[in-house]
Amino acid sequence: MIDRATILEAFSLLSDRLHERGADGEVNVVGGTAMVLAFAARQTTKDVDAVFAPAELIRECARQVARDLDLPDDWINDAVKGYLSARGEFEPKLTFPHLRVLTPTAEYMLAMKVMAARTAIEAGAGDKSDIAFLIRLIGLSTAESVMAIVGRFYDPSLVAPRSLYLVEEVVADLRDGKQQ
Repeated sequence: MIDRATILEAFSLLSDRLHERGADGEVNVVGGTAMVLAFAARQTTKDVDAVFAPAELIRECARQVARDLDLPDDWINDAVKGYLSARGEFEPKLTFPHLRVLTPTAEYMLAMKVMAARTAIEAGAGDKSDIAFLIRLIGLSTAESVMAIVGRFYDPSLVAPRSLYLVEEVVADLRDGKQQ
């Protein structure tokens, strides 16, 4: 697991490595990293899911950072890029001399978490607690209002039934005081 301090140190070193190559970069983080950096909803994440540019140079510099900090080679990866919405909204969060880090808006992060709708398995908590956190943060109280936000970013016909069921469960738990 990677904590906030390690993420910040890794981004600072990534900025240094980019500078050594005469380049600047941009990283748009999502998932657990956004929950750590933008929303302080949790303390750690397993990796840094992001889209970034220049992609190949950042991958190369990130491998150097991995060695420097004893992180896995794929501590930052762009495997999530197929799940992003063309209508996604990011906002600047951190600025290093040669690296800009952006995070999704709370609404976009909620939409991504709902679309993923991963349930808890052995080592992970799934998306339920993040969805609950974001619903409270935004101030929503109905499944319909959550799904309206999802519809701003994703075609409603692509929403899996499990996503709607999970949202309904989370909203009911929040209403009944079961979800912290």
